[in-house]
Amino acid sequence: MALVAGIDCGTNSIRLIIADREASGEPLNVRTREMRIVRLGEGIDKTGQFSPAALERCFAAVDEYAQIIDKYGVDKIRFVATSASRDAGNRDEFFSGIQERLGVTPEVISGEEEAALSFSGATSSFRDEDEPVLVVDIGGGSTEFVLGQRGRVIDAISTNMGSVRIFERYLAPVIANANSGDGSLDPRQTPGIAKALIKASFAIDKLIDEADKKLGLERARTLIGVAGTVTTITAHALGLKDYEPEKIHGSRITPAHMLRSCNWMMNQPVSVRAALGYMPTGRADVIGAGALVWSRIIDRINGEIEADGSGLKEILTSETDILDGIALSLLP
Repeated sequence: MALVAGIDCGTNSIRLIIADREASGEPLNVRTREMRIVRLGEGIDKTGQFSPAALERCFAAVDEYAQIIDKYGVDKIRFVATSASRDAGNRDEFFSGIQERLGVTPEVISGEEEAALSFSGATSSFRDEDEPVLVVDIGGGSTEFVLGQRGRVIDAISTNMGSVRIFERYLAPVIANANSGDGSLDPRQTPGIAKALIKASFAIDKLIDEADKKLGLERARTLIGVAGTVTTITAHALGLKDYEPEKIHGSRITPAHMLRSCNWMMNQPVSVRAALGYMPTGRADVIGAGALVWSRIIDRINGEIEADGSGLKEILTSETDILDGIALSLLP
C-alpha cells in the first residue's frame, strides 16, 4: 500500500497531505494535513516576480515539510504549483529551491487541471448529492468553477480572482491611504472604500459572467465551496470558537446565513478578524476580499437557480479539495 505526499502551493498558502488508501475507490486515509500561510504571491500582480521575502517564507515551510515527509517515509511526492507560479517571471529560482529541498520539480498546472483536481478532492466525500454539482474553489490568486456529474467533470474554468489578488488590486491601496480604520471594508470605518468595493465587485462580476457563459451556472443543483476563504467563513457561520474541521466538513448552510457571515467578515477591522480562534495567521487582512468574492458568487448562483424555480437551499462546505485530489492522483 503506497504512502504518498501531495503539496499544493498557491498564492497565499502552501499545504501538505500525507495519505494512503486500502483500495481503489476507497476514501483516503489521511496521516497528516499541514498548512502554512507564506503569501508566495505577495506583490506579484505589480512586479511579476516572487519577492525574496516571499521565497524565503515558502522555502522555510518546505524545509518543515521535508522533515515531515522523511519521518513518514513516503513512496511518492507530487508538488503542484498554481496561480502565482503561472504568473512569476523568476519561477526558475522557485523551482530550483524546491528541487533542492524535496528532490522533485514543481508542476505548474493549468487552470483546467487545477479545477479537475479540486473537483476530484471536493467530491470524494459526497456521493449522494443532487447533480450536477458545482465546486467553487476560492484561492489567493484564482477561483475555479467546476461543474460535474457522476464523478466526472462536465466543464471547468479558472478565473483570475482570489482573496489576495482582489485585495492587492482594489482594496489595499485605499486602506493604506485611509487615515482611520483598521482594514475594514465598512465605508463608515474606512474612507474611500465604498468606491473601491464597487470597482472590485464589478471586476468580480465580469469574471463570474465568464464562468456562467462557459458552464451555465443555472444547471447546478448542489454548490460545494472549498479552500481557506470558504472554510473560514463557514467557521463563523457555525458559531465556532476555534477551527474544528470535523464540524466544518460537510456542513450545510443556507445562502442567507452564509451571506451574513460574508458581510460580517468584510465589515470587521483586521484586529477583530485576527483575534478569531479559527483565523489562520496571515489570512486576516485578505479574508474580507475573499468574503466579497464568495458573496458575489453565492448571489449570482442563487439567482440563476431560483430563476427556474428550484432554488439553492443549502451550501455545502468541504474540507477536502485540490490537496486531496493531488493525493488521489498518486494512488491506484
